[in-house]
Amino acid sequence: MMLHRAAAAKRGTGVSVLTRRQLLAAASATPLAAAASPAPVLCLFTKHLPHLGYKELASTLHSMGFAGADLTARPRGHVLPENVERDLPRAYEALAAEGVALPMITTGLLSSRDPAARTTLYTAARLGVPFFKLGYFRYRGYDGFDERLARVKADVESLAAIASHAGITGGFHNHSGDYVGSALWDHWWILRDTNPDHVGFYFDPCHATIEGGSAGWEIGFHRLQPHVRMVACKDFRWERGQGGRWRPRMCPLGEGMVDYPRFFELLAASGFSGPISLHVEYPIDAPTEAQRVDREMQAIERDFARLRGFFEGAYGRA
Repeated sequence: MMLHRAAAAKRGTGVSVLTRRQLLAAASATPLAAAASPAPVLCLFTKHLPHLGYKELASTLHSMGFAGADLTARPRGHVLPENVERDLPRAYEALAAEGVALPMITTGLLSSRDPAARTTLYTAARLGVPFFKLGYFRYRGYDGFDERLARVKADVESLAAIASHAGITGGFHNHSGDYVGSALWDHWWILRDTNPDHVGFYFDPCHATIEGGSAGWEIGFHRLQPHVRMVACKDFRWERGQGGRWRPRMCPLGEGMVDYPRFFELLAASGFSGPISLHVEYPIDAPTEAQRVDREMQAIERDFARLRGFFEGAYGRA
């Protein structure tokens, strides 16, 4: 695989590797304490590099200048749930050998009843991984909202109990569409009684903008901000599809509808210091798979440069 010279030149520009204790303390820091807090860790969501083994993944992230990895530990991920006790330490060690932090893993966990819940969270916590992303809950039609939210709330709280005992923090991601939590007020209602150091919010300004494009995303951020522990970054624009219906289509970072300068201004002012995960979700085509992979690498580099620009502009001023 071709690693571009521009990416290699970025080596050493990532954020320092942090301990779990530093990350958790930073994530709950107040704005007044933010100046003394560690900076956020800029990560790549490893879903976008599924073809790479642990060592090649680690060397690729290092060469591209990423300080951390948002590692998939879910079905069809880099670490399969049934192999987590064996493979998560292997992935961790490969990343560490290249100086790449592992501040978060992305799981498919939905409740304590999941057979992989305890092994995943305890294994991650023993390695010092501070954060994990929960899986997704869907609405089952649009009847019985109260009952559905109450069930999801109970399931999330059951994971929070394991996270509390293990010593790791979960993040509930707001995904647009018919996902529970796409409406940020439902998101808040579900976690209103949960300690955010057990399960907090994994805020995604792209999906929040899809569901609240004018001021809704910003109102939602202010409502959730004290409990935000993780951030995902991607971008979209509206397009008219077949039948004339408008739909969101993912696009390169900074070329869509998300107001990233404003978002990072708010994020820096809040004192946030958790992981920031870059997602490159838009389709990338090419005549051959090798060419497609190379174009995807270029897209990651481009989006990462823009992400760092937004980040450095806001956090530098802060």
